[in-house]
Amino acid sequence: MILWNERIVQRDEVKIDFEDRGYQFGDGVYEVIRVYSGKFFEMDSHLERLKQSAEKIDLAIPYSLIDIKNRLIELIKTNHIINGTVYIQVTRGTAPRTHHFPDESKAVLMAYTQESERPINKTTNGISAILTEDVRWLCCDIKSLNLLPNVLAKQKAKQLKCDEALLHRGEIVSEGSSSNVYIVNGNVISTHPANNLILNGITRKVVFQLAKENHIEVREEPFTINQMLSSDEIFITSTTFEITPVIEINDTKIGNGSPGNVTQTLQKAFGERIFGSDSLALEQEGRVKV
Repeated sequence: MILWNERIVQRDEVKIDFEDRGYQFGDGVYEVIRVYSGKFFEMDSHLERLKQSAEKIDLAIPYSLIDIKNRLIELIKTNHIINGTVYIQVTRGTAPRTHHFPDESKAVLMAYTQESERPINKTTNGISAILTEDVRWLCCDIKSLNLLPNVLAKQKAKQLKCDEALLHRGEIVSEGSSSNVYIVNGNVISTHPANNLILNGITRKVVFQLAKENHIEVREEPFTINQMLSSDEIFITSTTFEITPVIEINDTKIGNGSPGNVTQTLQKAFGERIFGSDSLALEQEGRVKV
C-alpha cells in the first residue's frame, strides 16, 4: 500500500503523469524516515526538514505536517512495518513542460514503505570508502530530487567494492554521497559546518546530542583530505547507515584499522536512544531480533 496524496491505495492504482515536474525536472523534495520496532525515529525532525526544503524551492506542500504524520503512521500499520524505512516525496505536480514554475499546478505527495533490518555488520566491523570530487550544485542543504551526482559517486564506490564515496571540494571534505562524515582525534569530533555545502542530517543532530551527553567535544569546522586520512577515527551517519565506522579510504587504513572508542561510545548511546538500555543489552546478547 502506498500513500498517494491524502489516500492510502494499492501500488497499481498510482499513475504518475509524464508531465509531472518531479519526473521531468527533479522539481521536488524528499525524506527517508527510519522505523524501529514499529515506531518512527525522529519523525518530527524529518518532516520539519521536508517542510524547510520545500520552502527553499517555493514549493507549497498541500497538507499540514500533522496530517502527513498521521497518514504515515497509518501507512506503516497498514503495511505491518516493524523495522524498515518510509520514503516520502513531494513534487510540484503536473503541468505543460516549461522551465519556470507553472501558473497553476497542485503538488503531489507520495510515500511508500520498505522493510530493512539495522546494518549491524557494517556498524560493527566498519566499511571502506573512496574519495571523489564533489561536483554537486551549491544548494546541498536542500534535500531535493536532483541526486545524479550522488548516484554517480555511489556507483563509483560500488565498482571499487566500497560502501561509500566521501566527497571533497578541492582539499576540503564535505560529506558522503548519502551521509555526513566526521573525523575523531582524541576526544574531539570534527565535521563540516551545516551550510549550503552539506545536508544537515537528522542523525547528525542526534550525534551532537549524544556527544554532549557523553562529554565528547564536537567542532563544526572544515577539515582537509590529509587531516582526515591521518585522523584517529572516521565515521559516517545517515538514516540508513546509522553510525558507521570507516576503517579504510582509498586503500589507506584509518587508525588501527578497526572501529574506534569514540565511535563505539556513540553507537552504544544511539542504540540506547532507540531501544533503551535493556533492549540494547538483549540485542547484543542476540536474544531479540532488531
